[in-house]
Amino acid sequence: MRQTPQQPPSPSETVGLPLWLLAELTYRCPLQCPYCSNPLDFALQGAELTTDEWLGVITEGRQLGAAQIGFSGGEPLVRTDLPELIGEARRLGYYTNLITSGIGLTEQKIADFQRAGLDHIQISFQSSDEQINNMLANSHKAFAQKLAMARAVKAHGYPMVLNFVIHRHNIDHIERIIELCIALDADFVELATCQFYGWAYLNRAGLLPTREQLARAERITNEYRARLAAEGHPCKLIFVMPDYYEERPKPCMSGWGSLFLTVTPDGTALPCHGARQLPITFPNVRDHDLRHIWYESFGFNRYRGRDWMPEPCRSCSEKDEDFGGCRCQAFMLTGNAANADPVCGKSPHHGVIVNARTEALGLPPAVQQLVFRNERNSRRVSGV
Repeated sequence: MRQTPQQPPSPSETVGLPLWLLAELTYRCPLQCPYCSNPLDFALQGAELTTDEWLGVITEGRQLGAAQIGFSGGEPLVRTDLPELIGEARRLGYYTNLITSGIGLTEQKIADFQRAGLDHIQISFQSSDEQINNMLANSHKAFAQKLAMARAVKAHGYPMVLNFVIHRHNIDHIERIIELCIALDADFVELATCQFYGWAYLNRAGLLPTREQLARAERITNEYRARLAAEGHPCKLIFVMPDYYEERPKPCMSGWGSLFLTVTPDGTALPCHGARQLPITFPNVRDHDLRHIWYESFGFNRYRGRDWMPEPCRSCSEKDEDFGGCRCQAFMLTGNAANADPVCGKSPHHGVIVNARTEALGLPPAVQQLVFRNERNSRRVSGV
């Protein structure tokens, strides 16, 4: 039975508000991208939250201070209640985002979402090349559908926000990717080089670009930025480097349990979308309200602040800037989530990152050798 405190605790002076609520509505998805951030064992997770349960989460999140909500998945479009969820979020005062592959989107749905009050739609592409895009998505119709829906989103007055996950199999096409975005009149483009969690970590050897590839892609992106700025073009290009080529860790999620609250399809609440892999029992919204989860639960307090930090993080002058880096990455690469993020050059485990870079110098395997994200593979890699 769901537990609601009789007297909710007052907000802590040291814990901020969960300003961003990510509603992962489902793990169902028509595509099978080999770099999906969903957990490897997604096929084994529990039943999805009902419409009423999601409406409760949305309400509690707003009461707790969340100002922005993202509807994601899997593919959130497979939920038939999406317009209702968007409408309630808008009524409560959220800024609403839809993060979608575009597969399943139609002109009618765009109009329905607009009437419901949706503020923002982001569409993801796999590549600027139709064959590579469809091969990575494992769908022969994906590219044409994405193009049509990107144009439809723009036609309905939304800013066009595109996301390309960049990796070994498309990074050398960066000019064509940017040219496609310009041709589509994109307003914002995220060129997000793979961050190695979930299925991307499983496929790391086949996805991690070389340093030379990254340097070239970043140079070309900067050249386009300068050209677009000189022309007064509104398109903004955002280039995201992979952690593995940095010497200091990113301030992951602005700090553990600081700004972000993720609710997964079965109601598990997480401080980031990758935390489910950690050896921590995280609370579920079916058992506790979000106020208890955010302020009181062990999972959300485990890596808050500085007391958990080992050396060299504890005495590092940069600990208030990077918060010790990513706990999920530390766990994946060292087996202990409390270790210093191996991305950091000061970490005693930095060698695992150096070794991964060295592995990336070899020729990439064929796309067909990647493990694609689907239910059969989820059960197989989970040992079921």
